[in-house]
Parts: sequence; C-alpha cells; structure tokens
Amino acid sequence: MSVELVHPGRVNRVDVHHQVAVAQGSRTVHLAGQVSWDTEGHLVGRDDVAAQAEQCYLNIAAALDAVGATPDDLAKVTVYVVDLDEAKAERFVVGRDRAGATLGARFQQPSTWIGVTSLAAPGFLVEVDALAVLP
Repeated sequence: MSVELVHPGRVNRVDVHHQVAVAQGSRTVHLAGQVSWDTEGHLVGRDDVAAQAEQCYLNIAAALDAVGATPDDLAKVTVYVVDLDEAKAERFVVGRDRAGATLGARFQQPSTWIGVTSLAAPGFLVEVDALAVLP
C-alpha cells in the first residue's frame, strides 16, 4: 500500500477522516471532481445528499480502477457541498459510508469540505475531487 493514514497525537481527532496521509510512490493520480452522474450522464439522487455522495464515491472507485488503483490509494479528497450545514455533512457521511460498504473500502483519507453556492449543473449537491498515489 502506498498511502498510510495517520491520526497525529497533538491534532484534534475527528471520526470522519484522518488528519494526515503519508504517500510513497512513483505515480500520482489526479481525479477530476466527481458528481453523481451514472454511466449515461443521468443525475443520481436528486435532492438527496447521501445518494449523491454515494454515487460520487462509486465514480471515484471506477475512475481509480481504470488506472489500476483502488480506494486504498487515495491520499486526499476535497468535498464540495451546496449550502453545506451540519445536517448535510451528516448525510454526506452516510452516503460515503454506503459506497464504502458496497466497495469493501473505508474512505477515511484527509479531506477538506467546502460549502458552495452551486456546482456545475442544476441538481448537483455534491462534488468530490481526489488525489491518489500509486507505487
């Protein structure tokens, strides 16, 4: 595995992700922001943050698979949520964890969450971009 996730002792520990990822490898994979499109470009989970988060992570896994990577290779994610608040953050985690259960993965990479006023197309509530490191 090329990415080690760490909870530093002198940094606040949160349940939804690790604070640090140590990556060692020779290939860096930058993923475009993934939204809740299915393979035909249809919006999945209209008005449902959890369903959209789940689809984003399923799309991330598919993109990683295309280059021989897995969710274990993720080093960092950035999450964008329209009108982010505590309830939407909780629903996001529900969806992310559902994707993890489907994929047999734990999405605990360091992350930054940003509240935005809108995303690229009407109906999108969530977008996730990611960075992976491969050996």
